[in-house]
Amino acid sequence: MTIAARIRTARGVKGAVAAAVSATVCYVIWSGGRDWAAGVRDADPDAFLAGSVESVLALIAGVACMPVLLWAGMRAMQERGSHLLVLAGTGVWFFLGGHVVEDAVDGVGTALFLALFAVLGGLLALVRTPDR
Repeated sequence: MTIAARIRTARGVKGAVAAAVSATVCYVIWSGGRDWAAGVRDADPDAFLAGSVESVLALIAGVACMPVLLWAGMRAMQERGSHLLVLAGTGVWFFLGGHVVEDAVDGVGTALFLALFAVLGGLLALVRTPDR
């Protein structure tokens, strides 16, 4: 295996690790926010739009932390040029994470979706944008 192939493989593994950690943290934040919204809704079920603000905040927090975590994870592993990973990973997370959290997927399904996101993150990390 050549040095260039080893570097690409290492970059892909780093991207998969960063995506796995980011997806896990965002999943915990998003599902915790959804539980908070459900608690507010259950506390006063007759109130108009009870828990709606909390649901929106859970969505924003669960998605907005993804680009920051992906970027910080790759920077912590001393990788630059991860623009595609950050942009596409955030877009995919909006739909994949939304399905997992909002549709209440079971434990095995959640683990498979998070693993799928990690593999996708590893593949997206292989594309490196050039430095200026």
